[in-house]
Amino acid sequence: MEKFKVIVVEDVPLELKGTLGIIATDIPEAEVAGTAADEAAYWRLLKQQLPQLVLLDLGLGGSTTVGVELCRQTKELHPEVKVLIFTGEILNEKLWVDVLDAGADGIILKTGELLTRHDVVAVMDGKQLVFNEPILRRIVERFKHSVGAQLNKQEALVNYEIDEYDERFLRHLALGYTKEQITQLRGMPFGVKSLEKRQNELVQKLFADTRGVNAVRLVVRAIELHILDPDNLNPDED
Repeated sequence: MEKFKVIVVEDVPLELKGTLGIIATDIPEAEVAGTAADEAAYWRLLKQQLPQLVLLDLGLGGSTTVGVELCRQTKELHPEVKVLIFTGEILNEKLWVDVLDAGADGIILKTGELLTRHDVVAVMDGKQLVFNEPILRRIVERFKHSVGAQLNKQEALVNYEIDEYDERFLRHLALGYTKEQITQLRGMPFGVKSLEKRQNELVQKLFADTRGVNAVRLVVRAIELHILDPDNLNPDED
């Protein structure tokens, strides 16, 4: 790997010292062009000397949104600059999504293996979405859960003879739509009376004892049987 310049953005002195130590010991190709503890210092550094890599902590001054915006603006102004997130935000999965949407080239969590030369080389070689083991483990767990939920749903749709309109009807009931609103969905060829009939038919399919089953209990039962995935209850697009 050729030599390259890196700016390290970190506001905790002890963690900055550790990061610089990793770079000096394990990544001799990296020349630290400067360090920044806040947004203003970062932009001053960037104007003085454009690096090939920004190693960016997200929790600057107690605000995670600052790091996300630094990533977004850097990639918009200098798309050729690699931005590798090195963060202690090990539980905030939404923050990971936000920073990936902002254009980050990878995320390294400050746990387990920490930052390695292998990860940095991968980013500098143009590999997209570089993650270390802790975040990869979380991604794999979510992937397995998502695939399992999808397979359970497909099996339930077959076993209980649930067609496309049944699924759409149940899903929108779960989202709080009234029958009148559901009839207005694009491609939904049913009036209120037809939906009431369909609801009664679904109750017959999903309950052994149908007494007192209302729309709420029907939706709960559909979730219990994996006909609906509570993690993916999204309305149809207009």
